[in-house]
Amino acid sequence: MPAEFVGINFTVMSYSIQKHLAFNTWATTQVANVLKEVTDEIYFRENKSSFPSIAKTVLHMLGAQIVWLKRMQGVSLSGFPVEGLDHDKMAALDKLVESASELEQFIASKDDAFVSSEYDYRNLKGDPFHDLVEDTLFHVVNHSTYHRGQLITMLREAGVAKVPATDLIHYLRSLKK
Repeated sequence: MPAEFVGINFTVMSYSIQKHLAFNTWATTQVANVLKEVTDEIYFRENKSSFPSIAKTVLHMLGAQIVWLKRMQGVSLSGFPVEGLDHDKMAALDKLVESASELEQFIASKDDAFVSSEYDYRNLKGDPFHDLVEDTLFHVVNHSTYHRGQLITMLREAGVAKVPATDLIHYLRSLKK
């Protein structure tokens, strides 16, 4: 039976999880390209945000994408996988885009049954969980969107005038060009 919310039948919507993951890769790339151009002073500067700098926000986003991909691949990590990247801006940004693309490619290699399946994993503390792959994918993109917004705010507060529009509608419009 299809899921319904406020009268919307989600099974008839043409927007796919694959398109959502492609959006995530696109938006992450847009932000990473701008961050590659900012000075190290801006990139590593302490800020008041969820994470105390652009650099630490990038590492958090990167680590989260890797952790969730690994979990869906059947591997539960016991630590955050960003070691050695905390002072290497270009490597961290390249890896951030790469991890978004790897997630997108991983799901593209799977069938609909996989996306609809459930899986077991342990969080970084070792606690067991059981989730739907699809729910996880929406969570990962939502998580990245949230932190991209923080990055844009930190860039604006640092005086960077040219920041990318990374809203979903901008991605969808870019597909029409």
